[in-house]
Amino acid sequence: MSEQAPDLVIILITGKENPKRLPSAFFLASTAAAMEQDVVMYFTGPATELLKAGEAEKIFPLEGGKNVKQFMELALENGVRMIGCQQSLDLNGMSKDDLGMDLPLLNPSNALPTLGAAGKVLTW
Repeated sequence: MSEQAPDLVIILITGKENPKRLPSAFFLASTAAAMEQDVVMYFTGPATELLKAGEAEKIFPLEGGKNVKQFMELALENGVRMIGCQQSLDLNGMSKDDLGMDLPLLNPSNALPTLGAAGKVLTW
């Protein structure tokens, strides 16, 4: 993680158990990044399962609408940095080999000092 504190951090704890909550987190992150803010999304707890290869493609917040993977791609295209929680991978029976994208994995003790220093921190 960079030494400079991000402008906005979204600690994403919502996963596939509540698909209708997910788009808003990605829209907010995408919009802030498009406005040239430094934005980080930290996937932890159930949200870590969204990082598993093929998982986000199966989650549709609105029937007939876009899947969560498409919302994630929009955020990445706008410059949002995504980080996974290593401990949450373990808790969800996953390893780095299960991930559908290459992203940094940090334990909370390594991530939270920088995340907590952000201008705004939201838990979603």
